[in-house]
Amino acid sequence: MATSIDMGAVSGVECTCADADRASIAAGAVQTQAFDVVVIGGGPAGMAASLAAHKAGARVAIVEREQHLGGILRQCIHPGFGLSHFKQELTGPEYAQRFIDQVRETDIALFLDSMVIGIDSSEDKVAGAGASGAASEASAHTVTLMSPAGMLQLTGRAVVLAMGCRERTRSEIKIPGSRPAGVFTAGLAQRYINIDNLKPGSRAVILGSGDIGLIMARRCTLEGISVEGVYELMPYANGLRRNVKNCLDDFGIPLHLSTTVTRVIGHDRVEAVEVSQVDENLAPIPGTERIVPCDTLLLSVGLIPENELSVGAGVELDPRTRGAVVDQSLQTGVPGIFACGNVLHVHDLADNVTTESERAGAAAATYALGTGADVETGAGCQLTVSPADIAGYALPGRITAVALTRLNFRVRRPVDAARVRILAGDEELLTGKVRAFKPSVMESFPLPAKVIQRALDLGASEIILSVEPVEEA
Repeated sequence: MATSIDMGAVSGVECTCADADRASIAAGAVQTQAFDVVVIGGGPAGMAASLAAHKAGARVAIVEREQHLGGILRQCIHPGFGLSHFKQELTGPEYAQRFIDQVRETDIALFLDSMVIGIDSSEDKVAGAGASGAASEASAHTVTLMSPAGMLQLTGRAVVLAMGCRERTRSEIKIPGSRPAGVFTAGLAQRYINIDNLKPGSRAVILGSGDIGLIMARRCTLEGISVEGVYELMPYANGLRRNVKNCLDDFGIPLHLSTTVTRVIGHDRVEAVEVSQVDENLAPIPGTERIVPCDTLLLSVGLIPENELSVGAGVELDPRTRGAVVDQSLQTGVPGIFACGNVLHVHDLADNVTTESERAGAAAATYALGTGADVETGAGCQLTVSPADIAGYALPGRITAVALTRLNFRVRRPVDAARVRILAGDEELLTGKVRAFKPSVMESFPLPAKVIQRALDLGASEIILSVEPVEEA
Protein backbone atom coordinates (compact mmCIF):
# COMPACT_ATOMS: atom_id res chain seq x y z
CA MET A 1 0.00 0.00 0.00
CA ALA A 2 1.35 3.42 -0.92
CA THR A 3 1.95 5.88 1.91
CA SER A 4 0.38 9.34 2.16
CA ILE A 5 2.19 12.23 0.49
CA ASP A 6 4.18 14.71 2.54
CA MET A 7 4.51 17.44 -0.09
CA GLY A 8 7.43 19.01 1.72
CA ALA A 9 9.38 15.78 1.50
CA VAL A 10 9.18 15.37 -2.28
CA SER A 11 12.55 16.29 -3.80
CA GLY A 12 14.78 15.47 -6.72
CA VAL A 13 17.84 13.23 -6.62
CA GLU A 14 21.12 14.36 -8.14
CA CYS A 15 22.77 12.23 -10.81
CA THR A 16 26.15 12.41 -12.55
CA CYS A 17 26.87 12.65 -16.29
CA ALA A 18 29.91 10.42 -16.78
CA ASP A 19 30.75 11.74 -20.26
CA ALA A 20 31.38 15.35 -19.23
CA ASP A 21 34.86 16.81 -19.06
CA ARG A 22 34.67 18.57 -15.69
CA ALA A 23 38.12 20.12 -15.94
CA SER A 24 37.39 21.97 -19.18
CA ILE A 25 34.04 23.23 -17.93
CA ALA A 26 35.61 24.42 -14.66
CA ALA A 27 38.12 26.34 -16.75
CA GLY A 28 35.27 28.11 -18.53
CA ALA A 29 35.34 26.18 -21.82
CA VAL A 30 32.15 24.63 -23.22
CA GLN A 31 32.85 21.10 -24.34
CA THR A 32 31.65 20.20 -27.83
CA GLN A 33 31.14 16.68 -29.12
CA ALA A 34 30.30 15.74 -32.71
CA PHE A 35 27.77 13.11 -33.81
CA ASP A 36 25.86 12.25 -36.95
CA VAL A 37 22.47 12.14 -35.23
CA VAL A 38 21.45 13.70 -31.91
CA VAL A 39 18.20 12.36 -30.44
CA ILE A 40 16.41 14.47 -27.83
CA GLY A 41 14.42 12.25 -25.51
CA GLY A 42 15.20 8.82 -24.05
CA GLY A 43 11.70 7.38 -23.97
CA PRO A 44 10.33 4.71 -26.31
CA ALA A 45 10.42 7.10 -29.30
CA GLY A 46 13.96 8.29 -28.66
CA MET A 47 15.37 4.83 -28.06
CA ALA A 48 13.71 3.35 -31.15
CA ALA A 49 14.94 6.22 -33.32
CA SER A 50 18.45 5.95 -31.90
CA LEU A 51 18.69 2.22 -32.51
CA ALA A 52 17.46 2.60 -36.09
CA ALA A 53 19.97 5.39 -36.78
CA HIS A 54 22.76 3.36 -35.20
CA LYS A 55 21.82 0.32 -37.28
CA ALA A 56 22.10 2.51 -40.40
CA GLY A 57 25.71 3.33 -39.48
CA ALA A 58 25.33 6.72 -37.78
CA ARG A 59 27.15 7.90 -34.68
CA VAL A 60 24.30 8.65 -32.29
CA ALA A 61 23.77 10.48 -29.00
CA ILE A 62 20.67 10.48 -26.77
CA VAL A 63 19.94 13.41 -24.46
CA GLU A 64 17.46 12.64 -21.67
CA ARG A 65 16.40 15.02 -18.89
CA GLU A 66 15.60 12.20 -16.44
CA GLN A 67 18.20 10.10 -14.66
CA HIS A 68 17.10 6.95 -16.49
CA LEU A 69 16.08 5.93 -19.97
CA GLY A 70 12.52 4.72 -20.47
CA GLY A 71 10.45 7.88 -20.34
CA ILE A 72 6.82 7.60 -19.25
CA LEU A 73 6.85 3.81 -19.58
CA ARG A 74 8.76 3.51 -16.30
CA GLN A 75 5.59 4.43 -14.40
CA CYS A 76 3.15 2.47 -16.59
CA ILE A 77 3.25 -0.80 -14.65
CA HIS A 78 0.05 -2.13 -16.24
CA PRO A 79 0.18 -4.73 -19.05
CA GLY A 80 -0.85 -4.19 -22.66
CA PHE A 81 2.45 -3.17 -24.27
CA GLY A 82 4.36 -5.03 -26.95
CA LEU A 83 1.53 -7.00 -28.51
CA SER A 84 2.44 -5.74 -31.97
CA HIS A 85 6.20 -5.16 -31.75
CA PHE A 86 7.25 -8.10 -29.55
CA LYS A 87 4.21 -10.34 -30.15
CA GLN A 88 3.67 -10.73 -26.41
CA GLU A 89 2.04 -8.73 -23.63
CA LEU A 90 4.42 -6.73 -21.46
CA THR A 91 4.18 -4.05 -18.80
CA GLY A 92 5.52 -0.59 -19.55
CA PRO A 93 8.79 -1.10 -17.62
CA GLU A 94 9.32 -4.48 -19.32
CA TYR A 95 8.76 -2.93 -22.75
CA ALA A 96 11.15 -0.07 -21.99
CA GLN A 97 13.80 -2.38 -20.53
CA ARG A 98 14.05 -4.35 -23.76
CA PHE A 99 15.02 -1.17 -25.58
CA ILE A 100 17.29 0.00 -22.75
CA ASP A 101 19.19 -3.30 -22.96
CA GLN A 102 19.55 -2.90 -26.74
CA VAL A 103 20.84 0.67 -26.36
CA ARG A 104 23.34 -0.40 -23.69
CA GLU A 105 24.74 -3.03 -26.05
CA THR A 106 25.72 -0.32 -28.56
CA ASP A 107 28.13 2.62 -28.49
CA ILE A 108 25.27 5.14 -28.50
CA ALA A 109 26.39 8.02 -26.27
CA LEU A 110 24.05 8.78 -23.38
CA PHE A 111 23.65 12.18 -21.75
CA LEU A 112 21.28 11.53 -18.84
CA ASP A 113 19.94 13.99 -16.28
CA SER A 114 20.59 16.62 -18.94
CA MET A 115 18.23 19.33 -20.15
CA VAL A 116 18.37 20.69 -23.69
CA ILE A 117 18.05 24.46 -23.65
CA GLY A 118 18.25 25.17 -27.37
CA ILE A 119 18.83 23.93 -30.91
CA ASP A 120 20.77 26.15 -33.28
CA SER A 121 20.84 25.38 -36.99
CA SER A 122 23.52 26.61 -39.35
CA GLU A 123 22.57 27.44 -42.93
CA ASP A 124 26.11 26.60 -43.95
CA LYS A 125 26.75 23.09 -45.21
CA VAL A 126 29.18 20.76 -43.44
CA ALA A 127 30.88 17.99 -45.34
CA GLY A 128 32.55 14.95 -43.92
CA ALA A 129 32.19 11.25 -43.41
CA GLY A 130 29.91 9.49 -41.00
CA ALA A 131 30.59 6.26 -39.15
CA SER A 132 30.07 4.36 -42.40
CA GLY A 133 32.81 6.35 -44.12
CA ALA A 134 30.38 7.71 -46.73
CA ALA A 135 30.88 11.33 -47.72
CA SER A 136 28.00 13.58 -46.79
CA GLU A 137 26.85 17.17 -46.96
CA ALA A 138 24.07 18.44 -44.70
CA SER A 139 23.03 21.31 -42.47
CA ALA A 140 24.78 21.54 -39.12
CA HIS A 141 22.82 21.62 -35.87
CA THR A 142 24.10 22.44 -32.41
CA VAL A 143 22.21 21.10 -29.41
CA THR A 144 23.06 22.98 -26.22
CA LEU A 145 22.32 21.21 -22.96
CA MET A 146 22.85 21.59 -19.25
CA SER A 147 24.16 18.52 -17.45
CA PRO A 148 25.18 18.04 -13.80
CA ALA A 149 28.70 18.87 -14.95
CA GLY A 150 27.72 22.10 -16.68
CA MET A 151 26.96 23.24 -20.21
CA LEU A 152 27.69 20.97 -23.17
CA GLN A 153 27.21 21.32 -26.91
CA LEU A 154 26.52 18.42 -29.24
CA THR A 155 26.78 18.95 -32.97
CA GLY A 156 24.94 16.75 -35.43
CA ARG A 157 24.04 16.73 -39.08
CA ALA A 158 20.57 15.52 -38.05
CA VAL A 159 18.44 15.95 -34.92
CA VAL A 160 15.49 13.78 -33.94
CA LEU A 161 12.87 15.40 -31.72
CA ALA A 162 11.40 12.76 -29.40
CA MET A 163 10.44 14.77 -26.29
CA GLY A 164 7.02 13.19 -25.82
CA CYS A 165 4.01 15.06 -24.50
CA ARG A 166 2.65 16.62 -21.32
CA GLU A 167 -0.75 16.64 -19.65
CA ARG A 168 -3.25 19.47 -19.73
CA THR A 169 -3.58 21.06 -16.31
CA ARG A 170 -6.46 22.62 -14.41
CA SER A 171 -5.42 26.10 -15.54
CA GLU A 172 -5.68 25.09 -19.21
CA ILE A 173 -9.28 23.92 -18.90
CA LYS A 174 -10.21 26.71 -16.45
CA ILE A 175 -12.14 24.90 -13.70
CA PRO A 176 -13.57 27.53 -11.31
CA GLY A 177 -13.28 27.35 -7.54
CA SER A 178 -10.63 27.56 -4.85
CA ARG A 179 -7.06 26.32 -5.16
CA PRO A 180 -6.64 23.65 -2.49
CA ALA A 181 -4.18 20.75 -2.40
CA GLY A 182 -5.40 17.49 -3.86
CA VAL A 183 -5.73 18.40 -7.56
CA PHE A 184 -3.39 16.27 -9.69
CA THR A 185 -3.00 15.35 -13.31
CA ALA A 186 -3.60 11.62 -13.71
CA GLY A 187 -0.03 11.01 -14.87
CA LEU A 188 1.42 12.76 -11.82
CA ALA A 189 -0.74 10.64 -9.53
CA GLN A 190 0.45 7.58 -11.45
CA ARG A 191 4.08 8.53 -10.82
CA TYR A 192 3.43 9.14 -7.12
CA ILE A 193 1.86 5.72 -6.67
CA ASN A 194 3.94 3.54 -9.01
CA ILE A 195 7.41 5.08 -8.61
CA ASP A 196 7.44 7.14 -5.40
CA ASN A 197 5.13 4.85 -3.35
CA LEU A 198 3.04 7.82 -2.30
CA LYS A 199 -0.73 7.92 -1.90
CA PRO A 200 -2.34 11.02 -3.43
CA GLY A 201 -5.59 10.74 -1.45
CA SER A 202 -8.32 8.50 -0.11
CA ARG A 203 -11.45 9.45 -2.06
CA ALA A 204 -11.03 10.47 -5.70
CA VAL A 205 -13.01 11.91 -8.57
CA ILE A 206 -11.52 11.56 -12.05
CA LEU A 207 -12.28 14.13 -14.74
CA GLY A 208 -11.78 12.85 -18.27
CA SER A 209 -12.00 9.37 -19.74
CA GLY A 210 -8.65 9.35 -21.52
CA ASP A 211 -6.63 6.16 -21.20
CA ILE A 212 -4.48 7.49 -18.34
CA GLY A 213 -7.59 8.44 -16.37
CA LEU A 214 -9.20 5.05 -16.95
CA ILE A 215 -6.04 3.19 -15.96
CA MET A 216 -5.69 5.34 -12.83
CA ALA A 217 -9.28 4.60 -11.82
CA ARG A 218 -8.30 0.94 -11.60
CA ARG A 219 -4.90 1.65 -10.05
CA CYS A 220 -6.38 3.83 -7.32
CA THR A 221 -8.98 1.18 -6.53
CA LEU A 222 -6.28 -1.47 -6.19
CA GLU A 223 -4.42 0.82 -3.77
CA GLY A 224 -7.49 1.20 -1.56
CA ILE A 225 -8.48 4.64 -2.84
CA SER A 226 -12.23 4.97 -3.33
CA VAL A 227 -13.03 6.24 -6.85
CA GLU A 228 -16.37 8.05 -6.77
CA GLY A 229 -16.63 8.08 -10.56
CA VAL A 230 -15.15 9.13 -13.87
CA TYR A 231 -16.76 12.23 -15.43
CA GLU A 232 -16.47 12.91 -19.16
CA LEU A 233 -17.40 16.14 -20.95
CA MET A 234 -18.10 14.40 -24.26
CA PRO A 235 -21.04 12.03 -24.90
CA TYR A 236 -18.58 9.17 -25.44
CA ALA A 237 -15.50 7.75 -23.70
CA ASN A 238 -12.17 9.06 -25.01
CA GLY A 239 -10.09 6.03 -24.06
CA LEU A 240 -9.74 2.66 -25.73
CA ARG A 241 -12.74 0.37 -25.33
CA ARG A 242 -10.60 -2.30 -23.69
CA ASN A 243 -9.60 0.18 -20.97
CA VAL A 244 -13.23 1.15 -20.32
CA LYS A 245 -14.03 -2.52 -19.79
CA ASN A 246 -10.91 -3.58 -17.88
CA CYS A 247 -10.56 -0.48 -15.71
CA LEU A 248 -14.14 0.68 -15.07
CA ASP A 249 -16.66 -2.04 -15.86
CA ASP A 250 -14.69 -4.83 -14.16
CA PHE A 251 -14.36 -2.74 -10.99
CA GLY A 252 -17.85 -1.28 -10.87
CA ILE A 253 -16.62 2.31 -11.31
CA PRO A 254 -19.32 4.51 -12.88
CA LEU A 255 -18.68 6.54 -16.04
CA HIS A 256 -20.77 9.72 -16.30
CA LEU A 257 -20.88 11.02 -19.88
CA SER A 258 -21.80 14.59 -20.90
CA THR A 259 -20.83 15.68 -17.39
CA THR A 260 -17.96 17.83 -16.15
CA VAL A 261 -16.51 19.37 -13.00
CA THR A 262 -17.74 22.95 -12.70
CA ARG A 263 -16.23 23.89 -9.32
CA VAL A 264 -13.54 22.78 -6.89
CA ILE A 265 -14.54 23.14 -3.23
CA GLY A 266 -12.11 23.26 -0.31
CA HIS A 267 -9.62 25.48 1.52
CA ASP A 268 -6.43 23.67 2.50
CA ARG A 269 -7.45 20.39 0.86
CA VAL A 270 -10.12 19.42 -1.67
CA GLU A 271 -13.35 18.69 0.20
CA ALA A 272 -15.70 18.15 -2.75
CA VAL A 273 -16.28 18.99 -6.39
CA GLU A 274 -19.38 20.26 -8.12
CA VAL A 275 -20.33 18.37 -11.28
CA SER A 276 -22.87 19.42 -13.91
CA GLN A 277 -24.36 17.90 -17.02
CA VAL A 278 -23.60 19.66 -20.31
CA ASP A 279 -25.70 20.31 -23.41
CA GLU A 280 -24.87 19.57 -27.06
CA ASN A 281 -22.65 22.68 -27.11
CA LEU A 282 -20.73 21.35 -24.08
CA ALA A 283 -22.07 24.17 -21.86
CA PRO A 284 -23.13 23.31 -18.27
CA ILE A 285 -26.90 22.98 -17.88
CA PRO A 286 -28.23 25.14 -15.01
CA GLY A 287 -30.04 23.12 -12.37
CA THR A 288 -28.08 19.90 -12.97
CA GLU A 289 -25.35 20.71 -10.44
CA ARG A 290 -24.59 18.27 -7.65
CA ILE A 291 -21.85 18.04 -5.03
CA VAL A 292 -19.56 14.99 -4.91
CA PRO A 293 -17.52 14.72 -1.66
CA CYS A 294 -13.87 13.80 -2.28
CA ASP A 295 -10.36 14.75 -1.19
CA THR A 296 -8.66 14.24 -4.57
CA LEU A 297 -9.37 15.34 -8.14
CA LEU A 298 -7.44 13.64 -10.94
CA LEU A 299 -7.42 15.33 -14.35
CA SER A 300 -7.21 13.22 -17.50
CA VAL A 301 -8.16 15.92 -19.99
CA GLY A 302 -5.78 15.48 -22.87
CA LEU A 303 -2.11 15.49 -23.83
CA ILE A 304 -0.09 18.18 -25.60
CA PRO A 305 3.14 17.55 -27.55
CA GLU A 306 6.15 19.02 -25.72
CA ASN A 307 7.22 21.35 -28.53
CA GLU A 308 8.88 24.36 -26.91
CA LEU A 309 12.27 23.25 -28.26
CA SER A 310 10.76 22.69 -31.69
CA VAL A 311 9.40 26.23 -31.85
CA GLY A 312 12.73 27.63 -30.74
CA ALA A 313 14.43 25.73 -33.56
CA GLY A 314 12.09 27.29 -36.13
CA VAL A 315 9.94 24.20 -36.71
CA GLU A 316 6.43 24.87 -38.01
CA LEU A 317 3.64 23.34 -35.90
CA ASP A 318 0.31 21.95 -37.07
CA PRO A 319 -2.43 23.82 -35.14
CA ARG A 320 -4.53 20.63 -35.05
CA THR A 321 -1.96 18.23 -33.58
CA ARG A 322 0.27 20.90 -31.97
CA GLY A 323 3.13 18.78 -33.29
CA ALA A 324 5.52 19.47 -36.14
CA VAL A 325 4.49 19.58 -39.79
CA VAL A 326 6.49 16.75 -41.40
CA ASP A 327 6.85 14.97 -44.73
CA GLN A 328 6.86 11.20 -45.41
CA SER A 329 10.32 10.78 -43.91
CA LEU A 330 9.14 12.60 -40.77
CA GLN A 331 11.44 15.53 -41.57
CA THR A 332 10.21 18.94 -40.48
CA GLY A 333 10.47 22.10 -42.54
CA VAL A 334 13.93 22.67 -41.04
CA PRO A 335 16.33 20.48 -43.06
CA GLY A 336 17.88 17.76 -40.91
CA ILE A 337 15.39 18.03 -38.03
CA PHE A 338 13.01 15.09 -37.70
CA ALA A 339 10.16 14.41 -35.24
CA CYS A 340 8.48 11.24 -34.02
CA GLY A 341 6.36 9.78 -31.25
CA ASN A 342 4.08 11.81 -29.00
CA VAL A 343 5.94 15.05 -29.69
CA LEU A 344 4.65 14.72 -33.26
CA HIS A 345 1.10 13.55 -32.52
CA VAL A 346 -0.40 11.74 -29.54
CA HIS A 347 -0.46 7.96 -29.99
CA ASP A 348 -2.67 5.44 -28.24
CA LEU A 349 -0.17 2.54 -28.43
CA ALA A 350 3.56 2.47 -27.61
CA ASP A 351 4.05 -0.09 -30.39
CA ASN A 352 2.93 2.52 -32.93
CA VAL A 353 5.39 5.00 -31.42
CA THR A 354 8.18 2.47 -31.93
CA THR A 355 7.32 1.81 -35.56
CA GLU A 356 7.10 5.50 -36.40
CA SER A 357 10.30 6.36 -34.52
CA GLU A 358 12.30 3.66 -36.28
CA ARG A 359 11.34 5.34 -39.56
CA ALA A 360 12.47 8.72 -38.24
CA GLY A 361 15.79 7.38 -36.98
CA ALA A 362 16.57 5.62 -40.25
CA ALA A 363 15.64 8.74 -42.26
CA ALA A 364 17.80 10.93 -40.00
CA ALA A 365 20.76 8.62 -40.53
CA THR A 366 20.21 8.67 -44.31
CA TYR A 367 20.18 12.47 -44.23
CA ALA A 368 23.23 12.74 -41.99
CA LEU A 369 25.34 10.23 -43.87
CA GLY A 370 24.27 11.37 -47.31
CA THR A 371 23.56 7.79 -48.36
CA GLY A 372 20.61 8.81 -50.55
CA ALA A 373 16.87 8.42 -50.23
CA ASP A 374 14.96 5.19 -50.50
CA VAL A 375 12.15 6.83 -52.44
CA GLU A 376 11.82 8.25 -55.90
CA THR A 377 11.50 11.99 -55.63
CA GLY A 378 8.91 13.45 -57.94
CA ALA A 379 9.90 16.48 -59.98
CA GLY A 380 8.48 19.44 -58.10
CA CYS A 381 6.50 17.20 -55.75
CA GLN A 382 5.14 19.57 -53.11
CA LEU A 383 1.69 18.62 -51.86
CA THR A 384 0.07 19.65 -48.61
CA VAL A 385 -2.28 17.19 -46.91
CA SER A 386 -5.42 18.57 -45.25
CA PRO A 387 -8.18 16.85 -43.23
CA ALA A 388 -11.87 17.33 -44.02
CA ASP A 389 -15.31 16.35 -42.67
CA ILE A 390 -14.81 14.49 -39.36
CA ALA A 391 -11.06 13.89 -39.82
CA GLY A 392 -9.37 15.80 -37.01
CA TYR A 393 -5.89 15.87 -38.54
CA ALA A 394 -3.81 14.23 -41.25
CA LEU A 395 -0.14 13.27 -41.00
CA PRO A 396 2.24 13.72 -42.78
CA GLY A 397 1.21 17.28 -43.55
CA ARG A 398 3.47 17.45 -46.60
CA ILE A 399 4.20 15.01 -49.43
CA THR A 400 7.55 15.61 -51.12
CA ALA A 401 8.12 12.33 -52.96
CA VAL A 402 6.17 10.00 -55.23
CA ALA A 403 6.15 6.88 -53.07
CA LEU A 404 3.77 4.78 -51.01
CA THR A 405 2.74 6.95 -48.06
CA ARG A 406 0.70 5.98 -45.02
CA LEU A 407 -1.59 8.75 -43.84
CA ASN A 408 -2.28 8.74 -40.09
CA PHE A 409 -5.37 10.46 -38.75
CA ARG A 410 -8.01 10.55 -36.03
CA VAL A 411 -11.68 11.38 -36.26
CA ARG A 412 -13.24 14.13 -34.15
CA ARG A 413 -16.22 12.06 -33.04
CA PRO A 414 -17.26 8.39 -33.15
CA VAL A 415 -19.26 7.23 -36.13
CA ASP A 416 -20.71 3.81 -36.95
CA ALA A 417 -20.36 4.14 -40.71
CA ALA A 418 -17.95 6.35 -42.66
CA ARG A 419 -15.44 6.08 -45.46
CA VAL A 420 -12.10 7.66 -46.25
CA ARG A 421 -12.00 9.68 -49.48
CA ILE A 422 -8.79 11.05 -50.98
CA LEU A 423 -9.43 14.15 -53.10
CA ALA A 424 -7.46 16.56 -55.26
CA GLY A 425 -9.79 19.51 -55.65
CA ASP A 426 -13.10 18.04 -56.84
CA GLU A 427 -11.41 14.94 -58.25
CA GLU A 428 -11.78 11.76 -56.18
CA LEU A 429 -8.53 9.79 -56.27
CA LEU A 430 -9.24 6.95 -53.85
CA THR A 431 -12.06 5.68 -51.62
CA GLY A 432 -11.89 3.33 -48.64
CA LYS A 433 -14.39 0.83 -47.29
CA VAL A 434 -17.34 1.89 -45.16
CA ARG A 435 -16.68 1.08 -41.49
CA ALA A 436 -16.77 2.47 -37.96
CA PHE A 437 -14.27 5.03 -36.60
CA LYS A 438 -13.49 6.14 -33.03
CA PRO A 439 -11.47 9.16 -31.79
CA SER A 440 -9.53 6.94 -29.37
CA VAL A 441 -8.00 4.91 -32.22
CA MET A 442 -5.30 6.34 -34.48
CA GLU A 443 -6.03 5.25 -38.04
CA SER A 444 -3.71 4.59 -40.98
CA PHE A 445 -4.64 4.77 -44.66
CA PRO A 446 -2.26 3.79 -47.51
CA LEU A 447 -1.72 6.31 -50.29
CA PRO A 448 -0.10 4.57 -53.29
CA ALA A 449 2.54 6.35 -55.37
CA LYS A 450 0.25 6.32 -58.43
CA VAL A 451 -2.36 8.33 -56.50
CA ILE A 452 0.23 10.96 -55.60
CA GLN A 453 1.37 11.08 -59.21
CA ARG A 454 -2.24 11.47 -60.34
CA ALA A 455 -2.64 14.50 -58.05
CA LEU A 456 0.52 16.03 -59.55
CA ASP A 457 -0.72 15.33 -63.08
CA LEU A 458 -3.91 17.24 -62.23
CA GLY A 459 -1.79 20.20 -61.18
CA ALA A 460 -2.96 19.94 -57.55
CA SER A 461 -1.06 21.53 -54.69
CA GLU A 462 -3.15 19.84 -52.01
CA ILE A 463 -4.44 16.37 -51.20
CA ILE A 464 -7.53 16.21 -48.99
CA LEU A 465 -8.14 13.33 -46.61
CA SER A 466 -11.86 13.29 -45.91
CA VAL A 467 -13.61 10.94 -43.48
CA GLU A 468 -17.20 11.18 -44.61
CA PRO A 469 -20.12 9.70 -42.61
CA VAL A 470 -22.54 7.68 -44.71
CA GLU A 471 -26.15 6.75 -44.14
CA GLU A 472 -26.58 3.08 -43.37
CA ALA A 473 -29.16 1.24 -45.43
